[in-house]
Amino acid sequence: MKKILVAEDELAISKVLSAYLQREGFEVIAAYNGDDALELFFKESPHLVLLDIMMPGMDGWSVLEKIREKSACPVIMLTALGDIDYKVKGLNTGADDYISKPFAGDEVVARVNAVLRRSPNVYQDEHIKQFGSLAIHFESHTIFLNGIEVTMTPRDLSLLLFLAERPNRTFTREQLIEHVWGMDYDGSDRAVDLAIKRIRQALSGWPESEGEIRTQRGTGYQFHVYKQ
Repeated sequence: MKKILVAEDELAISKVLSAYLQREGFEVIAAYNGDDALELFFKESPHLVLLDIMMPGMDGWSVLEKIREKSACPVIMLTALGDIDYKVKGLNTGADDYISKPFAGDEVVARVNAVLRRSPNVYQDEHIKQFGSLAIHFESHTIFLNGIEVTMTPRDLSLLLFLAERPNRTFTREQLIEHVWGMDYDGSDRAVDLAIKRIRQALSGWPESEGEIRTQRGTGYQFHVYKQ
């Protein structure tokens, strides 16, 4: 289920947009001012943002600029302003589309689907697991923490992906070497410990209240999560 962030300060419009999108099968999260929209964006890692320009606090232009500093997530601008200059500004700032109010709910859904189809950054059949602020894309082998991609070596990443596919299960060092790196691996099993250490460092911003790479003393390691 793809997640859409609707950033719109008018409650009635937000509810209408949410209803149309949910009917289409999208998960919707809502923000009613720019500051909350930016916070939710980095926390929830949505697949697309519907972003109103005129909002309390940080306006839509500022939110878009902050998003583009870190992410290529598709953004569709919403505004009652019909001036062509605003449309040009939105597209030049990095928006993927622009819809003027008033609009029909079906039109918005069609625009959302069109933008998602042509976006190279949205994996239509991607296998994704979300663990709070941590999003793991198994097909593309990418990790996002608070919406920001986390870089790892291929070996460390393969270990994390294996554990994350099997949350709350404990594996010995020998099992991890066999299943992840292969029986032809000829290094020390202490390499697993070092890889786990590097993975923990890379995920240092992941709150322990959401999950952790846990050491089971005398046994091995597990990708421990509290909510799935």
